[in-house]
Amino acid sequence: MPTLTEPARTLNVRIPAALAGQLDALTTTTGRNKSALTVEALARFVEIETWQIQQIQTAIEEADRGEFATDQEVNAFFAKYDC
Repeated sequence: MPTLTEPARTLNVRIPAALAGQLDALTTTTGRNKSALTVEALARFVEIETWQIQQIQTAIEEADRGEFATDQEVNAFFAKYDC
């Protein structure tokens, strides 16, 4: 997770008033500043989005190679969960 002690760049964004209010409340509750909370939230978002995109790309590559579950594997999966 990035920290505010690493080299940084400024990013200006417009956020909805309701979200700004939630951020203000969170700073009060946690005692952390807006920058720290925003950096943490953005880092988590980017990490999750990056992971998801990589998983999708991997799945597409597998599909392009014809790597699919067999009918037996699919049926076994659904039987396991009583579907």
